[in-house]
Amino acid sequence: MHVITLPISSRQALRRTKTLRTLYWSVTGLFALLLLMAGIAEALFRPEGQQIMRHLGYPVHVLTVIGAGKVLAAVALVQPWFRTLKEWAYAGITFTLLGACAARASAGDSTILILSPLIFLAVMLLSYYLWKKTGSSEYRYAD
Repeated sequence: MHVITLPISSRQALRRTKTLRTLYWSVTGLFALLLLMAGIAEALFRPEGQQIMRHLGYPVHVLTVIGAGKVLAAVALVQPWFRTLKEWAYAGITFTLLGACAARASAGDSTILILSPLIFLAVMLLSYYLWKKTGSSEYRYAD
């Protein structure tokens, strides 16, 4: 039996990569789960969502579009094959969350309601940063 001993720097790099990937999948998995739950709730026209849409001045049917977009984005974030699709999902989520801030501000909501989407944006940006930091070696299949 042969034992391969990696130099210390290689072992440290391997450990760092593994840590980054674990952190990436933890953050992204949690974020995707939150997106999925929110998307399903919005697509089902929950009364709370309808009330918020009316308050913000949007027609209630917008919930279908936003809900479907969130469900699709959640799937795109966890799939490992299509890099461009994942990039577009991150972009779409960014526009949605920034739009939520603007809509809340336009409706005259409190500061906490205006800034609350930015918390989710920060988590999403952490996911994006970790995705880029870990490299995209898992994207060898299609693009």
